[in-house]
Amino acid sequence: MQRTPKKLEKKRLVRYKEGAEMYSMGMNKFQALAKDAGAILKIDRMVLVDLDTFDQYLETFRVRE
Repeated sequence: MQRTPKKLEKKRLVRYKEGAEMYSMGMNKFQALAKDAGAILKIDRMVLVDLDTFDQYLETFRVRE
């Protein structure tokens, strides 16, 4: 009997450190972009970034030639 791997699901909410690693950028730049995108959620002292909103914001920087 073979085990099938679980389907990898994309995370929707991440913390700054994980998001910066996912997008291969520094934490300060990720924080600034997340703030500009309006993708930040604060729960008490925990800060999460909504990646759906963040991705939509990043698409506005696409260069079309």
